[in-house]
Amino acid sequence: MEENNQERIALAEFPERIGVLRDNVSKVIVGQQETVDLVLTAVIAGGHVLIEGVPGVAKTLLARLVARLIDCDFSRIQFTPDLMPSDILGTTVFNMKTQEFDFHPGPVFSEIVLVDEINRAPAKTQAALFEVMEERQVTIDGETHRMGDIYTILATQNPVEQEGTYKLPEAQTDRFLMKITMGYPTLEEEVSILERHHANRSLVKLEDVKPVITRQQLAEFRGLQNEIFVEPSLLRYIADIVQQTRQSKVVFLGASPRAAVAMLNASKAYALLQGRDFVTPDDIQFVTPSILQHRLILTAEAEMEGHTPLKVARRLMDRVEVPK
Repeated sequence: MEENNQERIALAEFPERIGVLRDNVSKVIVGQQETVDLVLTAVIAGGHVLIEGVPGVAKTLLARLVARLIDCDFSRIQFTPDLMPSDILGTTVFNMKTQEFDFHPGPVFSEIVLVDEINRAPAKTQAALFEVMEERQVTIDGETHRMGDIYTILATQNPVEQEGTYKLPEAQTDRFLMKITMGYPTLEEEVSILERHHANRSLVKLEDVKPVITRQQLAEFRGLQNEIFVEPSLLRYIADIVQQTRQSKVVFLGASPRAAVAMLNASKAYALLQGRDFVTPDDIQFVTPSILQHRLILTAEAEMEGHTPLKVARRLMDRVEVPK
């Protein structure tokens, strides 16, 4: 009993810090609470995030804001069709003074990296992120450069139907813990946005936003996931959902075991976000659609009938009996 109390005391600081995070986000972003919670969940879980939405819904603003609220190194990469892998990773340059080659790191060498419009660059530039996303390291000219413990990529993209985009390969999308679809605001939220702009009172500049969490606190919060209790029945619940994706007739390629692990880690992180030290079925249901939607490839017939991976993920999840 004593050990359990100690664990709960260790979690006591978490809801307060997260509350401050949410308050600061709401000063800049109107609404989008589910999206904000999903992004924070992914960051706490130590995963990369892909945010998709049409232009103008504040995808980039949200990613920059989250990075701003964490006291760590931040860099931004604007993907364009002419961007080369060396522009991202860095390059080796011969130093005339020392008669040696010096490595000049690219913008990918940071702690939180915003990759804006990731689907604007061609395949070879997208592939430059493969190693660093999976292994948190970059190998250049035979030398390996390792990233820090809190290394995270926040990427944005416009829908692939837009002109001038290059669809991400399945191997790369699978490296994102979540793909979050950022939709339009509600009527009330849009009125609030217009009121803010009209009054020009609550337009908080990113430069004025101060960090509220240190890199060490984020690392400690990530470590707390090991203390989160998960019932064996919930582990089977996750496995059953993943199995459904492999058995469905509308799915050509189902979710991999990596997706099951992602569901477990994200549900533990979301439980933390709620100030709990145990996972509930609701936690799993909240994170699962964003974890599965970019990992499911539908059959051609299903796509012609108007099915989307997000809708299919939710429908398959509903087929599985919820543990009591």
